[in-house]
Amino acid sequence: METERITYNDRISRWFIGASVTWGIVGMLVGVIVALQLAFWQSNLPPYLSFGRLRPLHTNAVIFAFVGNMLFAGVYYSTQRLLKARLASDKLSWIHFWGWQSIIVSAAITLPLGITQSKEYAELEWPIDIAIALVWVVFAVNFFWTLARRREKQLYVAIWFYIATLIAIAVLHIVNALAIPVGPLQSYSVFGGVQDALVQWWYGHNAVAFFLTTPILGIMYYFLPKAADRPVFSYRLSIIHFWALVFLYIWAGPHHLLYTALPDWAQTLGMVFSVMLWAPSWGGMINGLFTLRGAWDRLRTDPVLKFFAAAITFYGMATFEGPLLSIKSVSGLAHYTDWIIGHVHAGALGWNGFMAAGMFYWMVPRLFGTKLHSQKSANTHFYLATFGILLYVVSMWVAGVTQGLMWRAQTEDGGLMYPNFLETVLALKPMYWTRLVGGTLYFVGFVMMAWNLYKTARSGAPVDEEVEVPAATLQDAASSQPHTPWHKLVFGAPVVLTLVVGGMLSTLAFVNEMASTFIVVMAFGVALLGSIALQLTRKSDRPTWHALLEGRALVFTVLTVGAVLIGGVAEIVPMVVTGSRDLKVTKNKPYSPLELQGRDVYVAEGCYTCHSQMIRPFVWETARYGKVSSADDSIFDHPFQWGSKRTGPDLAREGGLRSDLWHYRHLVDPREVSAGSIMPDYAHLERHTFKFSGIEAKVRVMRSLGVPYSVKQVQQAPRDAEAQAILIATGLKKEANVEVPADSKMVAVIAYLQRLGRLPTPQSDPGATNENTVKEVN
Repeated sequence: METERITYNDRISRWFIGASVTWGIVGMLVGVIVALQLAFWQSNLPPYLSFGRLRPLHTNAVIFAFVGNMLFAGVYYSTQRLLKARLASDKLSWIHFWGWQSIIVSAAITLPLGITQSKEYAELEWPIDIAIALVWVVFAVNFFWTLARRREKQLYVAIWFYIATLIAIAVLHIVNALAIPVGPLQSYSVFGGVQDALVQWWYGHNAVAFFLTTPILGIMYYFLPKAADRPVFSYRLSIIHFWALVFLYIWAGPHHLLYTALPDWAQTLGMVFSVMLWAPSWGGMINGLFTLRGAWDRLRTDPVLKFFAAAITFYGMATFEGPLLSIKSVSGLAHYTDWIIGHVHAGALGWNGFMAAGMFYWMVPRLFGTKLHSQKSANTHFYLATFGILLYVVSMWVAGVTQGLMWRAQTEDGGLMYPNFLETVLALKPMYWTRLVGGTLYFVGFVMMAWNLYKTARSGAPVDEEVEVPAATLQDAASSQPHTPWHKLVFGAPVVLTLVVGGMLSTLAFVNEMASTFIVVMAFGVALLGSIALQLTRKSDRPTWHALLEGRALVFTVLTVGAVLIGGVAEIVPMVVTGSRDLKVTKNKPYSPLELQGRDVYVAEGCYTCHSQMIRPFVWETARYGKVSSADDSIFDHPFQWGSKRTGPDLAREGGLRSDLWHYRHLVDPREVSAGSIMPDYAHLERHTFKFSGIEAKVRVMRSLGVPYSVKQVQQAPRDAEAQAILIATGLKKEANVEVPADSKMVAVIAYLQRLGRLPTPQSDPGATNENTVKEVN
């Protein structure tokens, strides 16, 4: 066989590693700052460096800057070696690199400025969303082009996970980012209310699945055997792990919305598939840990294996806790609490962070042709980071359980034992300080790693590996080799079995609880018996269906697309259809132009990071906040504002409970009216103004999204907003001699807060109380 010598493009991996470490320091430093802001409110520096604006910056920096650059480095490095082909295009690689860094810089600028869509893990505005899509396409073209030019016919398991990542993230991002621009840096989501909530958490949950999990699993399947010098424990288990994970994950998003206004059928689907995820997730963990068989003795001295073993253990812990939290009874206690924060960080820092550290410590010496500068420093980093993350997670577990129990605690006569929400906040202060200590220790360990990698790189010189590979690509040799017809793969027995089981499970949306239990049991039985039948009928002298599939990259990709899309289509399409119907029968009324402006201020300040707007059907919640929230309450919210964390109380029925003056004082100095509050002050809203003329464009876009504004209301929006603003400003002046400009953001956000959970009557006075001027939303 003729061969040729090629040089891998390892330079791009070196640059992505440098970017990952740099942005990791930035993202974790911001994380330490926001942890300090919760423990010590005086550390907020509004408007740009307050918790509400920095928290999205922290999550985006850690997820997309740190982990994103890390996975690109790992994918590019391993893909070339697994396919025995240099990256198809160096130019596309560099467009990918600089495009991604530009996106991160844009996020670092816009988020502290309050330019956000408020959608968790998808806060960036529409121009940046377009850039993300374009850069991702560049990444995909480079990857699949390299795949087409490969010299290795069979696709290794890591490549499977990379293919799923590329497809799923593209679909998730494009659907969730659909929005209509209001201006150069503002847009409104095309989805509203309950539909937007489902789409957002379909995206949010699966961003974790396909950005923080599947590509890192691919990296695990490549780098762990390399570091341990052992083969993957079980090829069959890797097949089950991949297909079960890819198929099941996409259905699980609704478990973030249990006990909300989301329809019960969607909640049930989310819960059932989340619990089912436990099996393939632990299958992957077992496959990873058992790959270390025969190498456990090296964990005492090898920091790379230490980090990989701990990362896989954290993966197992997080994927046990996730299904546990998706069970309704557990979610009822844990949702909106710090328990969820602990769970997320166990995954992001324990799984992703430790996998990154192990990969960096293994790759950098090889990329620079030298040895790791300090094994001792790397081992110290491991113990420091492990202690730090455990301190962090345990403190958040304690805080979360404390919150959940205090919120629901009742006296003997049925009243709330802790009616003042601040009592729960003050009880958590020690845990917030403990979290800060744990996070700081993890950060210090990360900085030690950065120093160690820098010294390692300086002691060597960049090395691009050269290898001998077959001269002909698979495309060149394809015409001389027989192929299994594609339809025998696409409609093979495993695919048919999967469709039958999936069809049975899809009927859960249309049956009662008892019938759904029966269907789940039947589906499990069909899957089990079908799997046994496939095994018994397989001929040992022929390659398996999956072995044939691994040699057909296009067919493999098409089946992966199907596995990824089916869950999203089954959940989202029915919700979008019913959403159009709900708009025709709603009893709700659109926001006034000034209230819409105030809502934008609420979003820009990041209030959604600490306040929910969703009252669940629990006695203790209705006693504290009022009537249970319905889908109709938020039908005109583009995007929805249900929230995912209650550092402060729920605001779904806040309108009219307090006077305009109370809200003004609370925003200027929260401690004046709520002693012990950890909320930052928003006095700057009194000085910052907006233009009434700009509101017309916002109302016009809302009308195009189906919100029932008339043409006349659109045209009169600036005048109506100004009239309501003058009414509020005049009321503050009359009541307490407070001078507030009518065009201040303070007035707008007060108007919005006074609207939450109530409908205006024709004679409504925006500053009056609930009893005199409003009626509850039905």
